[in-house]
Amino acid sequence: MTQPEPHAPDPQTAVPAFVGPAAAEPGDRTHHELRTVALGLGYDGVPIVTDLDLEIAVGRITVIVGANASGKSTLLRGLARLLTPQTGVVLLDGTDIATIPGKRVATVLGLLPQQPLAPEGITVGELVGRGRHPHQGWFRGTTAADDAIVADALVRTGTLDLAARRLEELSGGQRQRVWIAMALAQDTDILLLDEPTSFLDVAHQIEVLDLLLELNRTRGTTIVMVLHDLNLAARYADEMLVMRSGGIIAAGPPADTLTVDVVRSAFGLDALVIPDPVCGSPLVVPIGRFHPAPTAASAILGKANLI
Repeated sequence: MTQPEPHAPDPQTAVPAFVGPAAAEPGDRTHHELRTVALGLGYDGVPIVTDLDLEIAVGRITVIVGANASGKSTLLRGLARLLTPQTGVVLLDGTDIATIPGKRVATVLGLLPQQPLAPEGITVGELVGRGRHPHQGWFRGTTAADDAIVADALVRTGTLDLAARRLEELSGGQRQRVWIAMALAQDTDILLLDEPTSFLDVAHQIEVLDLLLELNRTRGTTIVMVLHDLNLAARYADEMLVMRSGGIIAAGPPADTLTVDVVRSAFGLDALVIPDPVCGSPLVVPIGRFHPAPTAASAILGKANLI
């Protein structure tokens, strides 16, 4: 996916030159580190994320959750170099990501934003094929290996039969799966996704998340994604980041972070947290005004989890 030109680096946060691969070959499973130091992000001078020190777990699935306007998408845009930091720095393998040429970043880090844009009239096959562009130089066009990777991405996302159709002809759910196919075709070590299950029915949500889990487990891809569904987030995350007002109020394995107190603090929601009967991860059960908790549960609400 296309990366913007880097902003001017802050001389106070100068770091060594990027030493990652000039052009990672498909299938290269070299792992890369992504972290932030005192990161501040915002829009038009208004701070959204403030003074954030964060190290993304390498080779793991990290899910960011939080209420609306808590800074989730802003943080993801900052990690992807789509948003210039107001303060601090984003480091890719110890180097300010802003100083690395965009095409080199795109061989290591891919992003699926909330509302991606595509040229009018582009077909599914053409769009997914664009995921290979960062790996192609001036004198290297599309190869048989590129074609195989694109075909694999289409098969994995169930979009192979859509390859000849124009993107605007598809439903919202179909388009979302096509964009995920493009992200897979980019074949990066780090993959950032902002609400990848948007527009998908529940069966396709599970399909997509299973696909990302498989990608992580078989290839070691570092995945960072924003999800709104707390229970799916807890089921698929190795690490969870819970955000509120531009900061992280809880971080770690879901069992440690998704607690009654954290849910109330982050979302202003009274809930029970019980074991998911399928996999044992935390399952958040909202209470609401018209469905009070059972008496026994009410006695411990806010003091302990039921997990």
